[in-house]
Amino acid sequence: MLHEAVNWVVGIVGQWGYPGIVIMMFLESSCFPFPSEVVMIPAGYLASPAYRASVNYIPGHEMNFWLAIFMGILGSWLGALFNYYLALWLGRPLLLKWGKYFFISEKNFEKGETFFRKHGEIGTFTARLVPVIRQYISLPAGLARMNMFRFLLWTGLGAGIWVAILTAIGYVAGQNKELIEKYSKSAVAWALIAVAAIIAVYVVIHKRRKARAMQNT
Repeated sequence: MLHEAVNWVVGIVGQWGYPGIVIMMFLESSCFPFPSEVVMIPAGYLASPAYRASVNYIPGHEMNFWLAIFMGILGSWLGALFNYYLALWLGRPLLLKWGKYFFISEKNFEKGETFFRKHGEIGTFTARLVPVIRQYISLPAGLARMNMFRFLLWTGLGAGIWVAILTAIGYVAGQNKELIEKYSKSAVAWALIAVAAIIAVYVVIHKRRKARAMQNT
């Protein structure tokens, strides 16, 4: 049953092609509960030599590895912009009031807001590597009217790393369910460790700069 489900997902990604990646990653990056693993891992498999050599190969369904990653980032950008302008348009009170219709819980929103207040731009980058928070970090960015260039830059960097990791997992693991599960869990664990390390370094540097500024005044 699970093998059939995996084949179905791969088939859907193959049929929809690159526009399908953009659409599904838009959903994943906005307020809709759509896991990026379901999109980018099959895309990575469709870009691999293993797919072209498999009995399930369908001419025209194969993908280019780097183009798949770019489309994943593009979809993530569009979804993040949707959240950004949604927050800008609704404002905090209305966003919390009507958020349930966009799958936004007050708890998850407040997590993203607290994270953003503490870490600002670096939070926009690192949050893209953290499950759950990645979908909601764009909301406080919109409320704060974060500079659009910086918003897109940090969002693209964070989303790009995560999309590339998932695509690489699909490229290497193919349809091996055990390897996909193993690599996916390792990717999440290492991503969280990396986020913690980046934030720790950022906080130390920020404190040192603040201390130096106080000494010079």
